[in-house]
Amino acid sequence: MSDDEFEPKLGRIGNKGGKRGARYAARVVLAARLAGSKTGVRNRRFDGSRIGRGASMGRLLSSRDRFAGLRARRAVVKTRLVRLGPKGLATARAHLRYIQRDGVTREGSPGELYARDHDIADGKSFLERCEGDRHQFRFIVSAEDGAEYPDLKPFIRRLMTQVEEDLGTRLDWVAVDHFNTGHPHTHIMLRGVDDAGKNLIIAREYVAHGFRERAAELATLDLGPRSDREIEARLRHEVRQERFTSIDRALVRSIDADRIVAAIDRDPFRQSLRAGRLRKLHDMGLAEPLANGRWRLAEDLEATLRTMAERGDIIRTMQRELTARRLARSWTVPKPLDAGRAGPEAIVGRVISRGLADEFRDRHYLLVDGVDGQAHYVDIGQAGAIGPLPEDAIVRIVAENSGIRDVDRKVAEIAAANGGRYSVDLHLRHDPSATQAFAEAHVRRLEAMRRGGARLERVPDGSWAIAPDHLDQAAAYAAKQLRERPVRVEILSSAPLARLVDVDAATLLDTQLAARDGLVIRDEGFGRDLREALAARRQWLMEQGLADEGTDGACLRTSALATLRRRELLRVATGISNELGKAFVETRSGETAAGVLRRRVDTLGGPLALVEKSREFTLVPWRDVLERRIGRQVSGIMRDDGINWRLGRERGLGIS
Repeated sequence: MSDDEFEPKLGRIGNKGGKRGARYAARVVLAARLAGSKTGVRNRRFDGSRIGRGASMGRLLSSRDRFAGLRARRAVVKTRLVRLGPKGLATARAHLRYIQRDGVTREGSPGELYARDHDIADGKSFLERCEGDRHQFRFIVSAEDGAEYPDLKPFIRRLMTQVEEDLGTRLDWVAVDHFNTGHPHTHIMLRGVDDAGKNLIIAREYVAHGFRERAAELATLDLGPRSDREIEARLRHEVRQERFTSIDRALVRSIDADRIVAAIDRDPFRQSLRAGRLRKLHDMGLAEPLANGRWRLAEDLEATLRTMAERGDIIRTMQRELTARRLARSWTVPKPLDAGRAGPEAIVGRVISRGLADEFRDRHYLLVDGVDGQAHYVDIGQAGAIGPLPEDAIVRIVAENSGIRDVDRKVAEIAAANGGRYSVDLHLRHDPSATQAFAEAHVRRLEAMRRGGARLERVPDGSWAIAPDHLDQAAAYAAKQLRERPVRVEILSSAPLARLVDVDAATLLDTQLAARDGLVIRDEGFGRDLREALAARRQWLMEQGLADEGTDGACLRTSALATLRRRELLRVATGISNELGKAFVETRSGETAAGVLRRRVDTLGGPLALVEKSREFTLVPWRDVLERRIGRQVSGIMRDDGINWRLGRERGLGIS
């Protein structure tokens, strides 16, 4: 053998045979196969649930005897992992403000933020520590009979101490206790880093079982195990509930392949529960009786019962809000929006209240007193999807468009004809009839999709690289947007209806009187109030010389709306001029408004943008997209129907 040749031999030293080495290699191969085999010793499919801290403890806690758990106090723990992207701290700050909002304590005061060692924690300091964190955990902890705790702070601190022991690291968290619902609960914000400053990864098994079991342990230790009478009373109560209950969960676990379950149980009490629940499910059309005490359960049993529970919550919310305001209104429970269908007709009315529909996902609802004489409950999506709404504001609510838009199809068409590239110049060459503003609208759509996570890339020459599956990406983006914001809310009047009757400004009442096809207004509820306000407004307009008597009542003059808008504009501009000590320059159609965007100015005719120069300022129509441009240079061309904004030097994009 030469100096460059070397061949290893497996087995004992001096063993010249290859059989032992072959046997060892075979064992290695067998072990590798068993690791991923469905029939070998390790047949558990790898799903990532054991990655992270607390995996073994999560498995241990989840394997406890289910029957023994009946005596333990129950606890509900909802967990949400929040990725802190570019706007992460802004959303965290908004969530912190939300959980400390007014009216959540027993006395109706704002929530009190606390931590491990402080009864009053510094939220600003906590957010500063979160700077640079990749993610954050948010929990809602609600122990059974939590109302019996005079103070939840000791319970939560002991829980988080136990979690620290299970995870093997010190945790940085803040919490707020809420007593504004029938079930006292606690919101916890946990930093996504361990005591070494590394990313905190909690095993999915611990998230699913560990937190809940630890909270239940503490509640049972504090309040004692549940007695037989308490357990039986709770189970009897569940028999008639129109929601998914623990009895339903047991029935679903015992069904066969044909979804057939038997009502028979060895325990007489449990049999009475199963039989009573199956009869209730039959009354709801979710179970079909068969021979010999057998029943067939509906395919959509769980989903239907959960939907019924949500509808029940909506009904109770509407009854509570309407009763508190002494409003006698008819109402119907809305069906949930489906991403695949068109939304309902627009809802126009006065905002009765805005509230939280789902604390875990920060989803809000609006209760609207409609012009059709009915009260409407509307899911408006995540907390930040719709901005603040003034009290008693009049709004129009329409469902957001779902699915692929024409703008997406046009981008895909132009990209297919230009080697997978899209730009404004390519658009104009492809379609000579298109305008510059129309093409720029397509670029804004691409920018929005890119910010939303779509795989889009702007190449150095300013064009966009469009993937072959662009329409699929557009559909996914639209579906995500629809989940976050299912409706669009337009403020028709930020002022209450009573203020609009004799105000010297263009209002909702004036546009309604000037419209040929106005709103369909019923003579009841808020519709009746609106009818009376319209009649009073007609009389005021005639007194001001802005309307003439007609066969069908007052008829607005052609220039009435423009006159009212300009009167309010000049009145507001005079006040700002006195404040700033600068002259107001009115921007007319075709002229350019340029300067530093200072703030939004709310008027009865709609919000305006204050654009300031060194010696003068102007007021032009506001767009929500300008919010993040306050304090920066803006430019736009005034048009009859609004203004086409050109924001700084951002690739020449216009927002019309």
